[in-house]
Amino acid sequence: MMLPAALLLLGALACLLAPRLLARADWPDREPVVALWVWQCVIAAVLLCCALSMTLSAAAAWHAVGGPVFATAPRAVAESYVLGTAGPWAATTAVALACGGLWTAAMLVREVVRARVRRGRHRAELHVRAPLLPGETASNRLVVLEGERPDAWWLPGAPPRLVVTTAALRRLKGRQLDAVLAHELGHAQARHHWLLHCSAALADGFPRVPVFAVFREEMHRLVELAADDTASRRFGRLTTALALVELNEHRGVFGPCPAPGAQVPRRVRRLLTPPDRLPAVRRLRLTAAATLVPVVPLLVAFGPGLRALG
Repeated sequence: MMLPAALLLLGALACLLAPRLLARADWPDREPVVALWVWQCVIAAVLLCCALSMTLSAAAAWHAVGGPVFATAPRAVAESYVLGTAGPWAATTAVALACGGLWTAAMLVREVVRARVRRGRHRAELHVRAPLLPGETASNRLVVLEGERPDAWWLPGAPPRLVVTTAALRRLKGRQLDAVLAHELGHAQARHHWLLHCSAALADGFPRVPVFAVFREEMHRLVELAADDTASRRFGRLTTALALVELNEHRGVFGPCPAPGAQVPRRVRRLLTPPDRLPAVRRLRLTAAATLVPVVPLLVAFGPGLRALG
């Protein structure tokens, strides 16, 4: 039964081709939201290929699995998958992919737990540095924190908090503060932290799979571009760019030897020289094409059964 092998080959091709095609494309920086969706669909297709290959391999290797999987299917459909004729590789493939699935789930749980621990530590520090005043409730979303460095960040949780330092209030002028707050709220409204958790779990769990490392890097880059666009649509590109400069100038990211936050200068240049957005029709085509990517493994997996029914 070659179907599980075909699914694994399809997943490997997606891992190899998708990063190269997206790296050569000129539109991801122009449409970061669409690029985020495309990346999610590609990774979903890769994981779906592995899950379907595992299921079909296990069904071919063990009747205890194949019986429930094809219990409600017509006899012709079950016979089209040639169950019970698989070689010893089927069981090995199923076990290996099942272990990979469990490892992926464990990495995601670990990432979420670590994030919750970090948020708990930050909330405890926030409570010490900015305690509630008499009669004040914890439902206030905006917290002003005494600090010598200009900074602003979103702290997910219950309740979510938007934290701004007093140095940021002093440096940001006019509507620059509004642009910074809109940027952070853009992260919160789009649930970008979940994309970062998932990409980090895959990259840390499978460090030898290059596509997952690229996925993590692109998620960190694209979510910032998407949040920049959210802020610039409301308060203007120049205002958002100046706010980025004011918040990051002290970090040394604009010098001849930039710090790890070297993507900030590129974000500022992008805001100051905005690329033309794609036409709405092309954005729709890209979104629809990306949505169909996870459908391909489903068609491959269900192909024999559909042919048997036809």
